[in-house]
Amino acid sequence: MSTRQSPEKSSRGGVDTRPLALIAGPTASGKSALALRLADAWAAAGTREARIINADSMQLYRDIPILSASPGEEECARHTHLLYGAWNGAEACSAAAWAQAAKREIEAAHAAGALPILVGGTGLYIKVLLEGIAPIPEIDPEIRAVVRALPVESAHAALMIEDPERAIELAPTDSQRIARALEVKRSTGVMLADWQRAKTGGIAEEVDLHAAVLLPEREALYRRCEVRFEAMLRAGAVAEVETLLERDLDPDLPVMRAIGVPEIAAYLADETSRADMITAGQQSTRNYAKRQYTWLRHQPGPDWAKVSESGESRNIAIHDIFAGLLRN
Repeated sequence: MSTRQSPEKSSRGGVDTRPLALIAGPTASGKSALALRLADAWAAAGTREARIINADSMQLYRDIPILSASPGEEECARHTHLLYGAWNGAEACSAAAWAQAAKREIEAAHAAGALPILVGGTGLYIKVLLEGIAPIPEIDPEIRAVVRALPVESAHAALMIEDPERAIELAPTDSQRIARALEVKRSTGVMLADWQRAKTGGIAEEVDLHAAVLLPEREALYRRCEVRFEAMLRAGAVAEVETLLERDLDPDLPVMRAIGVPEIAAYLADETSRADMITAGQQSTRNYAKRQYTWLRHQPGPDWAKVSESGESRNIAIHDIFAGLLRN
């Protein structure tokens, strides 16, 4: 159960006019369903509006509404949904860009007297919004090219000399994070940890946060992942990917690496059978859910409510989970 205070009283004292609900969880955990139930409960408590704001890095892209499990027309008609399909897949959306857009929507909701409800499972996005982002300058392109060309063993050895604090924290095979830490140190002269301690722009201290994390039983979650992927195929996911491929986008763009896109692309190229494509897509979905589950178990604040059931379960007592928010 959440331990947050009622929306009338801020944790900083006085009248709180900026409540923010957050529903996080791995894919297929029922976040969207729970968000709709919370919006219904909020509206039922009076003539009050709720606005559901996307915090999922794939539901941002308008190109893959089926594969990203974006809300349908019925859900969007029930309550306002924002930042779903807001980006063209040809343009990558960074966590910082999303956070700026989310801040604007949250501020607009508060100005209108509406409750913003953040919904998503992209931990980095949520972290950047709440805690801010390190103000690291642009990396010198020449330094980046040199660092990225190093074998991971050499890069890690160099990092042990130039930023041993970070090097010790990283696995010697974590090429992406090793390269990032090394290029930051060489380009700015400042260690990555020092930049991260100087984070700016977070809204955690500006809102009264009421957060819930959905962590249903793992095997049940994985079964839901498998069922969902097959349902996406029945709903037209293959045609969705076919249309996406016709645009000849950069394969490194996030939308091209979305769960299901590479697997279906291989099937369309006759590189795999339909049965193997389904198996691979289901496995990718389970792997993604597992990574989200692990992050969400360890990262959220101590007062975030943990929910062990699927958000679609009617057994969830939403007035208990969001007691402080709905008490009025």
